[in-house]
Amino acid sequence: MRKFKCLATANFGVEAIVKRELEKLVDSKISILDGRVYFEGSLEDIYRANLWLRCAERVHIQLADFKATSFEELYQGVYQLPWGDILPKDANFMVQGRSAKSKLFSVSDCQRITERALIDKLNEKYSMAWYPKTGARYKIEVILFKDQAQILLDTSADGLHKRGYRVETVEAPLTETLAAALVDLSYYNKDRVLWDPFCGSGTIAIEACMKARNIAPGLNRHFDCEYFQGMDKDQIKKISKEAFSAIDLDTDLQIFASDKSAQAIGASKKNAEAAGVDMDINFIHAPIESYRPQASYGVLITNPPYGHRIGSQEDNREIYETLKKYAKADPTWSYYLVTSDEDFPKAFGKKPSRKRKLYNGRIKVDYYQYYGPRPPRDEKE
Repeated sequence: MRKFKCLATANFGVEAIVKRELEKLVDSKISILDGRVYFEGSLEDIYRANLWLRCAERVHIQLADFKATSFEELYQGVYQLPWGDILPKDANFMVQGRSAKSKLFSVSDCQRITERALIDKLNEKYSMAWYPKTGARYKIEVILFKDQAQILLDTSADGLHKRGYRVETVEAPLTETLAAALVDLSYYNKDRVLWDPFCGSGTIAIEACMKARNIAPGLNRHFDCEYFQGMDKDQIKKISKEAFSAIDLDTDLQIFASDKSAQAIGASKKNAEAAGVDMDINFIHAPIESYRPQASYGVLITNPPYGHRIGSQEDNREIYETLKKYAKADPTWSYYLVTSDEDFPKAFGKKPSRKRKLYNGRIKVDYYQYYGPRPPRDEKE
């Protein structure tokens, strides 16, 4: 079975999580480099990665990596690839590009040269005057960075954060992949209580529920790699069937999502229903100061309405005071908050157990982690 050099892209700060996910999916050496997690895999492995990766953004096949300081070098590097083995003659291929810190800075010219070399090579096999592009989609990327060219084939289609369940949204939502990373970086597991008091679109609660139920995040969508030349359709059906069989339908979950906005609660319910987990999440229309779950050893994970995002600094202070009061009242809880407000630890009155730098879109945020004690063994049994 042919193996390809692949890479899963990830937001900065999340690469190690993606590596751990891949270790469960592929039998390959895995390495990390600047927002990319490299591995080797067959087409079936690539489909499985797209289906199961919760925190990655996309999965690519790396077709080539070579130096290109001139258009001739770029042309020859692309032309050397066995395009006739990669693309069927009806392939709906398209070339996208990016360039940074390189002599070849014109993206449109790089795209044009890449496509010209690709077609010239295809003509050696197909000898066609023009290509109808009526078949499966093949998105090809030419990326130049510091005069090094990479030719990538996108296997995901839409970004992996598009699970297919977000039918309604509210202001400044978290991406699904970042929400999944927040859950993964916490103490939460299916035996513990989880609460998001600023649930917004419900993304954190939904991602936590999908992880607890072992629901593959890509079950409700398709990927370009499903239609690639050489992909075994029976293997796709088998892998998808295995994913459905792996869903945990028996565990009783304790997941709470509250918000002072009725619109947010309405959106959260619709999104949870689209994800198939609406019966597993308790939705409460209430501000944080008037509601919290009555449980010990709970895990709070939230994205509060910080400063320039939503609300005001005065609102923030009130929120932080409420959180501080709850933490003092029940020290068994663990708190995980993602915010761009660097004054949060001072307002919360406690130094975090750990702080991670992450990105919510283009906004740099810090993920403040306050570890509470683990539950006694007998509470889990």
